[in-house]
Amino acid sequence: MPIVVVGLSHHSSPVTVRERFAFADSAIPATLHKLRETGLAEEGVLLSTCNRVELYAVTERADRPALSALRQFLLECHDYREPITDEIYTLSEPESLEHLFKVACGLDSMVLGETEILGQLKKAYDLALQHKQTGRCLNKAFQRAFNVAKHIRTETNIQRGSVSVGSVAVELAEKIFSSLSDRQVMVIGAGETSEKTARALLSRGAHSIIVSNRSHDRALKLAEELGGRAVQFEGWANEFEKIDIVISSTSAPHYILDRAKLSPLMRLRKNRPLLLIDIAVPRDIEPEVNFLENVYLYNIDDLQAIADNYLKQRQEEIARCESIIREKAKGLFAGLPPQFGLPGSTRLAFGNE
Repeated sequence: MPIVVVGLSHHSSPVTVRERFAFADSAIPATLHKLRETGLAEEGVLLSTCNRVELYAVTERADRPALSALRQFLLECHDYREPITDEIYTLSEPESLEHLFKVACGLDSMVLGETEILGQLKKAYDLALQHKQTGRCLNKAFQRAFNVAKHIRTETNIQRGSVSVGSVAVELAEKIFSSLSDRQVMVIGAGETSEKTARALLSRGAHSIIVSNRSHDRALKLAEELGGRAVQFEGWANEFEKIDIVISSTSAPHYILDRAKLSPLMRLRKNRPLLLIDIAVPRDIEPEVNFLENVYLYNIDDLQAIADNYLKQRQEEIARCESIIREKAKGLFAGLPPQFGLPGSTRLAFGNE
């Protein structure tokens, strides 16, 4: 049975569309269960990050009607009814397997070669595995993807240099402020990306770190590890008078900071420059705050410009990595019965539906 991919990413759609399709971790098991109950797939893994939402599924067929049904399932999960064309892509073998391997290796990421995506992919797979939504095909495919990522990391130079969204965010901060040594930083949302961003800020000389998270225990733990201080989530806005940089990455389904809330806070700060880096999807910060004087807001898509600079540094390694991936994908189901693979490649495009 073929493995297919249906999804959207920063390559195919802006954050304004991606955030409409984002899944909370708590909703993923039920979504995969529904997918299998409808008979659209035998196995499934759902990956939802700030840069992509992708459904990896094992189906009886990989023809246009089957892929169209999976695409419609993704639309209906979020009751998305607006016209959509190339924002959602569909892939079947062997392109679907090659895509999975590229994602695991960071070759499909905003920052080429970044490492966070491998952890996110492992988490998505483990969530599906623990809820018994995977089987022989996806188990084998994902285990091979993790092995390929390790091979790429050790045998090529694709991941040399600054390779995380967090480190790119830090470099953006250094473009706004010539030095971080006297800057106060607040991290809202104590998740993995926020933690790595905070550590990168400290390594560049940030003066202090304030951590705020819905789980105050988690904020306390991270603040202790970083030599900073934790504040209650309900009171983070009270700290704005002191801070210069905000890194926000919560899982809130709505804006936690909007223009109406920020405007009086800026007056308290005497309108000193404020850098806001919103790496959450859905976004944490209302875009209209950019209209306030001395406020500089960048979302996850804005980081693409910096990430493009790294592309040139790694361009030479891409062909080598893709060659490795093609060989690994080609041999994945070698020796298994015919039903475990689908010869040829299918990538379907859909018009407005």
